[in-house]
Amino acid sequence: MTPPAGPESTAGPAGDAPVLWQTVLDCADPRGLAEFYRVLLGLRYRAGDESSAGPDPDWLVLCRADGARALAFQQVPDYVAPTWPGGDRPAMLHLDTVVPTRAELFRHRDRALALGARVVRDRSDDAQEPLFVLADPAGHPFCVFVAGGR
Repeated sequence: MTPPAGPESTAGPAGDAPVLWQTVLDCADPRGLAEFYRVLLGLRYRAGDESSAGPDPDWLVLCRADGARALAFQQVPDYVAPTWPGGDRPAMLHLDTVVPTRAELFRHRDRALALGARVVRDRSDDAQEPLFVLADPAGHPFCVFVAGGR
């Protein structure tokens, strides 16, 4: 059977591997966390997910400008934030974001902080790969770093 074409396809370019559809983050408040990443990364809601009318949804999806899915947010009623880098709840994965310059590194750190993130680790003085590890409002770590240490 030939897989369907287009964004609904579940087969890779050669038809022999799955396509990464989206990354899903567990959280207590899908709308709140989706809003954080929507603004931080310049994403948009999947059609039908943008409305806040009615009860808060337990599942939301954010897409890139071309409509490709990027992140989804799943409500977990008893959600407990990761305690990375220490503690008894390590992060199981994290998101890496990249910026072109040190000036942009600090600008985007400040944007993330204004949106509710917190700094977990500051390696902005690293000559090879300056970066900040931040935690989103639900505690998930994510990195902002300068590609190539520029």
